This record gives sequence, C-alpha cells and structure tokens, in this order.
Amino acid sequence: MSTHGVSGKNAAKKIAVLAMFTGLSLVMFIIESLFPPLIIPGAKMGLANIFSFAALIMYSPVEAFIIVALRTLLGAVYAGNVSALLYSFTGGVVSMAVSSVLMYTAYPKISVMAVSVAAAVAHNITQNAVFVILSGSVLMFGYLPYLILLGILSGAIVGGVTMLVFKGVPKSVFEKVIFKK
Repeated sequence: MSTHGVSGKNAAKKIAVLAMFTGLSLVMFIIESLFPPLIIPGAKMGLANIFSFAALIMYSPVEAFIIVALRTLLGAVYAGNVSALLYSFTGGVVSMAVSSVLMYTAYPKISVMAVSVAAAVAHNITQNAVFVILSGSVLMFGYLPYLILLGILSGAIVGGVTMLVFKGVPKSVFEKVIFKK
C-alpha cells in the first residue's frame, strides 16, 4: 500500500484510516444489498462510494482505487456472487478514474457534487456496457437513460454526503490524517 513517503507512526495512521474506510465501505455495501433494487434490476444507490471518494479527496487516486478494489472483491465474496465482481469492479475503476481526473484537473471549477455525479453516471454506463458485452444483448442499452438518471441521483447523494462530512468534521481532524506530498 502506498504511503507516499510517509513512514512510521504517520504511515500506520494512514493505513488505519484506509482500513477503516474500506471496512465502512463494505458495511455500507452489505446494508445496501439488503434492500430491493431501485427501479431497475440490480440498481443500488452506491453509498459505499462515499468512502472511496473521501479517500480520493484526502489522499490520492492510488488509495481510492485500493478501497474500490478491496470493497468489490470482499463484497462479491460476502454476497456469494463472484460474477457481480465483473460489473462492480469495472464500474468502480472507471468511476474512480473519472473522479480522479476531474478532481485533479477541474476541481474547484466544478464542485465535489458534480465530480460525484459524473463518476456515478460513468459507473452505470460502464456496468451497462459490460452487461451488453457479456450477454450479447444490445437491447440492454435501453436501460441506459434510466441508469443515467439514477447515476445523477445517486451521484448527487454521494457527493452531497461527502461534502457534508468534510464540512461537518473539524478541519483539524483531516489535517492530522492527510499525508499528501
């Protein structure tokens, strides 16, 4: 795990925070899996993404990708649905790539919420494309408008919650754990 030149006690704190984010992300994934899908089969709000998005803001894309990878792997194992790993992992990687590019090139010209919405829409488009490729059914692209609308809604919620966390928690808490170069 990358600690970006941080060593000793600070590296241990960073690893602990990332482990906590991964655990919270997995718990949120498990809780969400207990509820029925939103409108479209398999559609979820994606609240587990709050923690990988927070890691991106606090640290870097590397740490955020690690959380996405661990959550999708552990979530697939927990849910007993390893085939879902293809959808979750590819969607998660693409959405985190979109988030990373936007956070490092367009932020603060665009808001955290806008970044989250773009990432959620990219996630849904990617999952739909993977399903079409694996099933060979281009008719599944008919779900795309609904998935885009759900991506806008879920991205706004994830972005809004993430913004509230960073606004509601004293800055000194984050200053103690941020280890950017």
